Amino acid sequence: MASEETPLLREADESAAVHQHDAVYDRFSTSQKQIIVAVTALTGTFPMFASGSFIPLIPQIALDLDSTGEVVSLAVSLSILANAIGSLAWAAYSSFYGRKSVILWSMTIFALGSLGAGAASDVPRLLVWRIVQAFGASTGLSVGVGVLADIYKLEERGRASGIFFGAILFGMSLAPTVGGVTAHYYSWRTTQYGLAVAGVLSFLLTLIFQPETSQPGARGVDKLIEKEGKARWVWLNPFSSIALLRSPNVTFISLSQGLVVLTDYVLLVPIAYTLAAKYHITNEAIIGALCIPVGIGNIIGSMSAGRLSDHLVVSWRKRRGGVWCPEDRLRATTLGGIVLAPLSIIGSGIITQYCDDSLPMMFLNFFCLFVNGIGVSAVFNPGNAYLVDILHSRSAEVTAANMACRNLVVALSVGLILPSINTFGIFWSFTGTAAIAWFGYGFVLAVLRYGEQMRAWVDLGFSTAATN
Repeated sequence: MASEETPLLREADESAAVHQHDAVYDRFSTSQKQIIVAVTALTGTFPMFASGSFIPLIPQIALDLDSTGEVVSLAVSLSILANAIGSLAWAAYSSFYGRKSVILWSMTIFALGSLGAGAASDVPRLLVWRIVQAFGASTGLSVGVGVLADIYKLEERGRASGIFFGAILFGMSLAPTVGGVTAHYYSWRTTQYGLAVAGVLSFLLTLIFQPETSQPGARGVDKLIEKEGKARWVWLNPFSSIALLRSPNVTFISLSQGLVVLTDYVLLVPIAYTLAAKYHITNEAIIGALCIPVGIGNIIGSMSAGRLSDHLVVSWRKRRGGVWCPEDRLRATTLGGIVLAPLSIIGSGIITQYCDDSLPMMFLNFFCLFVNGIGVSAVFNPGNAYLVDILHSRSAEVTAANMACRNLVVALSVGLILPSINTFGIFWSFTGTAAIAWFGYGFVLAVLRYGEQMRAWVDLGFSTAATN
């Protein structure tokens, strides 16, 4: 008799487990989730917006502070590095104290850093306040991805991530336009004060509209209260997330993103000295607008790649008879990593250096920027969603580790862009960057082919279908 009841009992247990698993993601209605994504995406734009709005300001800042473009561009590299360190710290504390409180504190620091940057009277002060600004802004990506992982199921995560990263990457490319317009009609300092106001706005929206999204019982402070009966301040190691890079899966995806996204930075950071100079543009507002094609490509590529990656996860799981392989999501990156991102920057290099400055050539160059935006985000979004899939319970930390590795690569490279162009020319600098992007995408191919074996090399407590 017992043996006859066993299958029924097993089915009942499995049904209860599925119901309990789904209930975690049903805590918020669809409209609530949409509001949470919108508020979180606004916060997520600040790291990219703070650096992107700085790009068209470099010549004006150099003139105002009696410096050079090469020296002032160090502010971009330092802010990227500060962003990486900050994301590690905020991720660790968001897992312990929750997402909402960490975002509120970070937006306070971001606003203060922006005010300081706007009031800076020399380059050293500007660099210091830019570091503070970037540290505060850095919560947007790592904690933002953690918020998405808190509220969306595995099969929905790519699409939500596509909307989130699409908005962020579009903000990155829209930022130079906003910064350029403000600098042209007011000054570069007004741009920094505007960022301070945006930080205060994000603080208020988070305070009013965003609930705590951490899954029940998942926060470290919840366990502390259960153990000691009260909450208290706990010092955490902000660099603990770096230990996740022990996994070749995490490291390879992070390196690939850092090397592929370089194509974006090489196109955008020196744009005042490349495309603007080619087409005789000196107006900061128009220089900033040159970045818009990349942003449009970013949002299209991110959203389409997110949907495609979700579709591939579901379809390949059906092919395997219900067996989930997280690497299937990475299949959505192939076109962007092999074709769109590298070939588009080569095309832009050829047009900028060797073709005339006629209107058709200018629009063809803009098309290359648009295609590059699609290609980069098509690699970026599924890769981030993949890392959350394999380490769902540590989504903010793995995103922070990813950002730290990726941003270190970018920070070490950005300062070399203008010297490279001055030494080797636009075409060879752009073509070299494309070669680096192809090399970087090789890491994705390695994970796609050997990901399951790699996860066995270093066991970080990877997620399963049941815990995702």
